[in-house]
Amino acid sequence: MLCDDVKRVVYFFLDGALGDVRSTEVRSHLSVCPECGRRAAVHERLRFFVRKRLARVEAPAHLKRRLQRSIRAFAAEWSS
Repeated sequence: MLCDDVKRVVYFFLDGALGDVRSTEVRSHLSVCPECGRRAAVHERLRFFVRKRLARVEAPAHLKRRLQRSIRAFAAEWSS
């Protein structure tokens, strides 16, 4: 596998979306090509950072209750 091939599929590789054979080829290339290995590591750290920042945050219980009351009030008013 060539560097250009790895550049095209590295995101799929990091997502685990490549087949076993293709993943093995990419992993093999990354182990012998320091430049691609560094690039993949940077992409992996960036993806981890973004996932961590976009993690779901639970709304406080009081906010959920207020929203539920507002929705019920709106539905009751709308149905009248």
